[in-house]
Amino acid sequence: MQRNVVTIAGCEIEVHEDGAGAPLLFLHPGSGFRATDAYVSMLAKGRRLIAPSHPGFGSSSLPGWIDNVDDIAHIYLELMDRLGLAKVDIIGCSIGGWIAAEMLTKAPERFGKVVLVGPVGVKTGPYDKLDIPDIFVLPPPEVAKLMFHDPAKMAPDLTKLSDAELSVQVRNRETLALLVWEPYMHNPKLPHRLQRVASPTLFVRGASDGVVSAAYLENYAKLVKGATTATIAAAGHAPHVEQPDAFAKLVLDFLGR
Repeated sequence: MQRNVVTIAGCEIEVHEDGAGAPLLFLHPGSGFRATDAYVSMLAKGRRLIAPSHPGFGSSSLPGWIDNVDDIAHIYLELMDRLGLAKVDIIGCSIGGWIAAEMLTKAPERFGKVVLVGPVGVKTGPYDKLDIPDIFVLPPPEVAKLMFHDPAKMAPDLTKLSDAELSVQVRNRETLALLVWEPYMHNPKLPHRLQRVASPTLFVRGASDGVVSAAYLENYAKLVKGATTATIAAAGHAPHVEQPDAFAKLVLDFLGR
């Protein structure tokens, strides 16, 4: 996998690329992007996989003017121009799904097929209740239970991380809080814009996802014309990591139809 840095509007974006073929843009969740995860090489078989680290995540910089998801959507549309990507298929996970949704409403003609995995970004329930649990106030073991089907196996052991790896984890979480804090995990305007989406769209969640509920995903999907949903067994909020084989098969089958 190659790593490059592209500077856009004063923001240095770390971009990972692997494979060859039709371009496939992957937008990572709040935990960041790890090139060594098994699903990465699976998606790169027969496709040119392009995976940027969001501003403030990984090694990407975070200029002071970037403070919400909409800003990142504009950055990534410009990144597509820089990379010569006239039209791409796109996968977005969690906050990456939110970013993808914002991009789709701004330039629907630039996207082929869309996969949104446990996406956040809209408000579908009562105004006085959270759709998404507040992961910033819950103890880490409780968050792990929400995130994974098998927390004991999947939750990272922070004692085994290097100082550099710990720094990235903390920075990712800090940036995530900045982007989603208020209003919490959604853009009130996004539901009214999703009618612009023209791409075949698949919404995916892990069956044990405690962050994005089945009802939330179904209500989200109803906002996109013709969207379908799918569930991956024995997986939580990160099915691409917890069940990489099932995830890659589901996604590549959908993209290949």
